[in-house]
Amino acid sequence: MDLDQLDLNPRIIAVVKKAKLKSVKDILHFSVPDLQRLTNLSSSDVHHLLKAASSHLRGRHILTALHLLQQRDHFPAQHQHLSLGCPVLDGLLGGGLPLEGITELAGRSSAGKTQLALQLCLAVQFPRWHGGLEAGAVYICTEDIFPSKRLQQLISQQQQLRTDVPGEVVEKIKFSNQIFIEHAADVDTLLECVSKKVPVLLSRGMARLVIIDSVAAPFRCEFDSQTSVLRARHLQSLGAALRQLSSTFRSPVLCINQVTEAVEERGSELGPPGPLDQHLSPALGITWANQLLMRLMVDRSHEEGATLGWPSSPARTLRVLFAPHLPPSSCSYTVNSEGVRGMPGTTSS
Repeated sequence: MDLDQLDLNPRIIAVVKKAKLKSVKDILHFSVPDLQRLTNLSSSDVHHLLKAASSHLRGRHILTALHLLQQRDHFPAQHQHLSLGCPVLDGLLGGGLPLEGITELAGRSSAGKTQLALQLCLAVQFPRWHGGLEAGAVYICTEDIFPSKRLQQLISQQQQLRTDVPGEVVEKIKFSNQIFIEHAADVDTLLECVSKKVPVLLSRGMARLVIIDSVAAPFRCEFDSQTSVLRARHLQSLGAALRQLSSTFRSPVLCINQVTEAVEERGSELGPPGPLDQHLSPALGITWANQLLMRLMVDRSHEEGATLGWPSSPARTLRVLFAPHLPPSSCSYTVNSEGVRGMPGTTSS
């Protein structure tokens, strides 16, 4: 950005150029004392310089939230989501997973968390006009080995699940080649993976989705009630690293989480109880909850409620517990050989 466009005294602009600051971005990288040392300008001149630079970037017009909403069609990339590969589930989540921020998927064993994560690993590879991001996924396992057999089954059934995508498009995608698997059994390994290995894949455009399955496992193994402060610090470090990755590379982050019996751990740091069972709460407490953009929770429906459509496959429920852009809502879904499908007509607030 040309410095001559700034509303400044030519004397200040000449001094800034002499200090080899070539753009507004260069100026805003430095603090007031640093700019004074570089340019030998007075404190008032430096403050005037920074004010002019920030005003130029901000523009002369004040935009309201209503105006941004009305103009959203002019900025489609800012409102893009990653499709879950199912129109019912996408409808519940306002289009899918947001590209920036951490989404948590919590629930008990066998509720379908890993199934949905695997489906996302495939959905992210589709073209953008079919809800994908045309890139791969990083899948970090912390407790179990990667379910490669189930993944291959889902790949073989993609044409049955994604009937909205032409068959020739599905056949061209080499799904297995674009899923990068890492195993991290402890907190240090997980943090190292997120801070060093994952950024390489994202920066090269090889991946645009990060999944941790599960985020609670290493923290539950290494920390107890006597080390809660240290655990909180590590959780904050992990959350900050994941949010930075998501924001920098516009890549969704999905963290699968376990649930906790609130009655057994009363007195420890817990998040709000899940609505499906008042005795259940996502693990890792309020420290981790504060790192999230969106929290989802899944569970199997009771037997008497599993008669809505596919009786041979028990219905499950996906709920939005909190999200800045969505109301609390839910829908039923099933897990079949071809993947995860939302059940039409079961969405509710």
